[in-house]
Amino acid sequence: MLRTPMLGRNHAKTSGFSILAKQVWGALRSHRLRPERLCSQVPCAQRRNNALHPLWKGPASKPGGSRQSPINIRWRDSVYDPGLPPLRVSYDAAACRYAWNTGYLFQVEFDDAIEGAGISGGPLENHYRLKQFHFHWGAVNEWGSEHTVEDRVYPAELHLVHWNAVKYPNYKEAVMGENGLAVIGVFLKLGSHHEALQTLVDVLPEIKHKDARVALGPFEPSCLLPTCRDYWTYPGSLTTPPLTESVTWIIQKKPIEVAANQLAAFRTLLFTALGEEEKTMVNNYRPLQPLMNRKLRASFQATEGGTGS
Repeated sequence: MLRTPMLGRNHAKTSGFSILAKQVWGALRSHRLRPERLCSQVPCAQRRNNALHPLWKGPASKPGGSRQSPINIRWRDSVYDPGLPPLRVSYDAAACRYAWNTGYLFQVEFDDAIEGAGISGGPLENHYRLKQFHFHWGAVNEWGSEHTVEDRVYPAELHLVHWNAVKYPNYKEAVMGENGLAVIGVFLKLGSHHEALQTLVDVLPEIKHKDARVALGPFEPSCLLPTCRDYWTYPGSLTTPPLTESVTWIIQKKPIEVAANQLAAFRTLLFTALGEEEKTMVNNYRPLQPLMNRKLRASFQATEGGTGS
């Protein structure tokens, strides 16, 4: 596996996170993120809301629209759809290019020019190519995921971001277009050591600061998916600016297990660049959004509370 650390801001200008980076940095200039003090008398959901990143306490948190993400997945809103086929996943490990610190999270980028590498089936009408994957996590293990299930919050959440290569010529146009993106969401929960995740954890010291990046690969991201491929799906949005409502969400029912020290390694990253006042990268999740009139479909039949996760 290649590990070549590189510092520089030029590559961020071509990323979908360029707008986000400016907003995050502006918010962080006037807000100091502090670790949350746990209190058993305060409900976890309330403490999670109190720990919000400054980005979500300003105008960027309310873009309008009727299909924003993330959401709280509730059994009473979920409808079993027997017509939903399994999701077909086919990735190319050699397409993995590098990992980098966006100033809001850490992200692994892929060469999306390779035809056939990506996902299809499930709720998707076309083939979608993998562009990148990233994680969201909290300051503590009691919260961190963006989506929740019956108000249950997981310590972290993985997002694998794909774009519709049949309908659009490139990722940039797909972000802004109808049915442009498909994102697989995977919950992380505390448990046994995850061997594949460790490959990523090992390079985190090299991307500690904002805009740092390190060559990475080959890496096959399907190793981060749960064995059980049951899922929920709904029409939604990106959870980072520009928050466009172009996403078909595919949320895996089962979480993957990771060790506590692996999650702790995420919290060694910084929102800030080398030479700036250090601010720990935690609580980089967006607040829950209302489901409104959207249909939440499930590929599996289950009774309330019966995820077994």
